[in-house]
Amino acid sequence: MKRIIILFVSLLSVVNIFAQNTVAYQSGATGMKNLQDIANLAPYTGAVGFDNRYEGVKGTTRLFDTLITSAILVRGQEKYIQLKSDIDVVNNTLIFMPSATGALREIPSDTITELIVYKDGKQLIYRTTRDIGFEKQIEGNKFCQILKKGPDQFIKIPEKKFVEADYKRVYSPDIRYDEFKPVNKYFIEGSDSIFHRVQLNKKSLVKMFPDKKELIEKGFEGKSEGDAEMAVISILEQF
Repeated sequence: MKRIIILFVSLLSVVNIFAQNTVAYQSGATGMKNLQDIANLAPYTGAVGFDNRYEGVKGTTRLFDTLITSAILVRGQEKYIQLKSDIDVVNNTLIFMPSATGALREIPSDTITELIVYKDGKQLIYRTTRDIGFEKQIEGNKFCQILKKGPDQFIKIPEKKFVEADYKRVYSPDIRYDEFKPVNKYFIEGSDSIFHRVQLNKKSLVKMFPDKKELIEKGFEGKSEGDAEMAVISILEQF
């Protein structure tokens, strides 16, 4: 019996010590206040929360975002090679899939003399800017689409601009994703054999061809922004 009493007293001592060294969980209003106090400490203690609003990347570095039936002429060769391809306008490469392997391959633009893309019943002709002189030299050997052959050659350089997400600032536009946005740059070859950048509007073309002002203004009459590219082609063909 004495042993039982001694054991019981010992247990009470242990429980008392344990209770004194344990932080009690507070519930109700007091517990909620504690949580709020902890939240308020975050800016000063270095504590951070998880921001799961980011939505990833939209778009790609590729022009068509799919492989399209094409024909390429490799530098130093005389015959075109038929395959499915796409253009990486950021890295200046041609992505293609040889029919024999079925695996994606990539070659630099320096390897290509001409690329013909068959899209929507049309033939789109692409070359590179390697041998082209520009009023303001561009960086890299880019692919360019030949919209009109010379004289007054008209080309388009398709690019993609990387736009970062912007949603963390107080007055941000709340854009929660990074994006590759298409950007087209247009150039016309002048009488000096140099390509000058132009905008697809009357003012820009008149500045380059002041003696053709009347023809240019007439060519843009009734044309929407979506028709501007074809309008410029039509105007240049009348020079």
